[in-house]
Amino acid sequence: MKSFPLFTTAIVITTTIVIAATGCNPVPQVTSVAQPDTTQTNRNYTGNKAPLLNTPYIKLPVGTVKPQGWLLKQLELQADGYFGHLEEISQFLIKENNSWLSADGSGDHGWEEVPYWLKGYSNLAKILDREEMLDESKIWIEAVIKSQKEDGWFGPDKGRTGAATDLTGRDDLWPNMVMLYILQDYYSWSKDERVINLMTRYFNYLKTIPDEKFLIGYWPANRGGNLLYSVYWLYNSTGDVALLELAQKVHRKSVNWTDSIPDWHNVNMAQSFGEPTTFYMQSKDPRHLVASGRNYNEIRRLYGQVPGGMYGADENCRPGYSDPRQAIETCGMVEMMNSTELLYLITGDGTWAEICEDVAFNSYPAALPADMKALRYLTSPNQVQSDKTSKSPGIQNGGPMFLMSPYLHRCCQHNQGQGWPYYAENLWLATSDNGLAAAFYADNEIRAKVGKGTDVTITEKTHYPFDEKIVLTINPSRAVSFPLYLRIPAWCKNPLLQINGTDYPVDGHLGQIRIEKSWRAGDVVTLSLPMAVNLRTWVANKNSVSVDYGPLTFSLKIAENWVREGGSDRWHSWEIYPASAWNFGLDPDPSNPSKSFEVVKKEYPASHMPWTPESVPVEIRTQGRRIPSWGMDETSLVQLLPQSPVLSTETPEPLVLIPMGAARLRISSFPVVSR
Repeated sequence: MKSFPLFTTAIVITTTIVIAATGCNPVPQVTSVAQPDTTQTNRNYTGNKAPLLNTPYIKLPVGTVKPQGWLLKQLELQADGYFGHLEEISQFLIKENNSWLSADGSGDHGWEEVPYWLKGYSNLAKILDREEMLDESKIWIEAVIKSQKEDGWFGPDKGRTGAATDLTGRDDLWPNMVMLYILQDYYSWSKDERVINLMTRYFNYLKTIPDEKFLIGYWPANRGGNLLYSVYWLYNSTGDVALLELAQKVHRKSVNWTDSIPDWHNVNMAQSFGEPTTFYMQSKDPRHLVASGRNYNEIRRLYGQVPGGMYGADENCRPGYSDPRQAIETCGMVEMMNSTELLYLITGDGTWAEICEDVAFNSYPAALPADMKALRYLTSPNQVQSDKTSKSPGIQNGGPMFLMSPYLHRCCQHNQGQGWPYYAENLWLATSDNGLAAAFYADNEIRAKVGKGTDVTITEKTHYPFDEKIVLTINPSRAVSFPLYLRIPAWCKNPLLQINGTDYPVDGHLGQIRIEKSWRAGDVVTLSLPMAVNLRTWVANKNSVSVDYGPLTFSLKIAENWVREGGSDRWHSWEIYPASAWNFGLDPDPSNPSKSFEVVKKEYPASHMPWTPESVPVEIRTQGRRIPSWGMDETSLVQLLPQSPVLSTETPEPLVLIPMGAARLRISSFPVVSR
């Protein structure tokens, strides 16, 4: 696990590599930088207005990036799976008497479920350009806009179901915080000025609420950072300086995430640990800049000594419960992805992007079946049986928390849908110096503006994270000079770069490669990020180990027996039982552990479905020995890890490891055996 340095957002460190000219094409300047130059202001996309700090990156309008390959397939599966049809499944999305569709804000149901769902659904609709989904999204968005009252309030107004027992109606600001995200994303591509008007009037209303009645209640107080982000978004759109006073009020009344971790609920942590760094854009106080990194490190130190980017909080973190069998909500995964995407945009620190990848590749895919027609509430790094049996007290939440079902797991059922759409939107970011940055790598095509407004299309071809090679074809509408940034992950020690077939030396230790040249139609940039096997030892978790290859962490391949357990004729629920042995310890060569692992590349699946045990494009082969004393407890929960090294006299056996994101049953934190 990487610890965070003190962030610096105002200083740009560069190392310039001088390249000889070739032909008549102007010489590319290849530079190693920590981030783009924030003394410049992007003229094509709206970033922070003074006095807010200029951020190195700016999020592009929804729909600018068109995913392809495996990421497009994930989005299509999501649209065709249970999430895209959640109105047929969820009682909270029934239109009749729904207070989110009511002109006067009354109704039977109207808390977080509708905005949770619409946040992913509406963006998914725009990215895929599915007309029927866009039409459905607009029904809800139109109702929200038309619901605004004379005093500025919008949405449910007659009491909310699902809110804290001490709050009803307007006291609980939490659901509206989520709906504001939806309206902002909708505005990014529609330019519907009614959004600006609604948010202006709503924030004027919030200004009138006295401090003692503002952000009261458990959820609103913990998650005030969501509201803070929206206040800054509107300020950047209108320049109304009074909004900065509201922002200070939001920060002041939010739970204090600057000085400590005040709450150990897993989703609150994932959503809110970054609030201080969001406020840093206004405060410019270094305490706020570094607080989010400190929060993350502390959470991982105490409860996250496991692979997958998350931590053990099967509702809440509990002292003494830090084994890799402890789980995380699917909500927590997608909120961590969202938080780290935003923190990368604000700070330019690539560590946040790597954490996002860790969660996106190694934790999130395993929370759903490959066809995305169900989900489970809780997923853990070590999870060898996923059935309906309650795992409490080993897992804090009782009930069928491990059951794959489209009908259960209320908050995650609606909220998990933001994960892949938001990830796709953040593949590319505009930069403060009028360029573009590849924040995350996947097959896609982007059409954006650079320089003084020139249109450019960039087509990216790659099978990353299953392969090392990334090919970018740049096609501007006319020759144009702009900086192109490529993120270099910290795990990659020797990146390779070609521009139009010519090799260029690369120094990626600062986290970014900046390429400045006069770009012409057909220019090709090829980046290779060589991957190597790395063995991580989790000293604080029984000296267990995990196996990494580039951004992927690997799990034991366990044969999975899927057994139907309820649901409907169309939407099934599933239990998953192990159909092969899983209680192995690894037996690496102590003198050279990495040589004990053989990487086997397989053909990339034509189906673009690499997140299944049968079709993973890369496997790792090694050997291990069984640990007969390590089994399941009386609730069929994997027992606690034994302390490594574990004595085993069993015969060594060949093992196959697969990416842990493709393993719905998995051992990802392994004991080490000894003879």
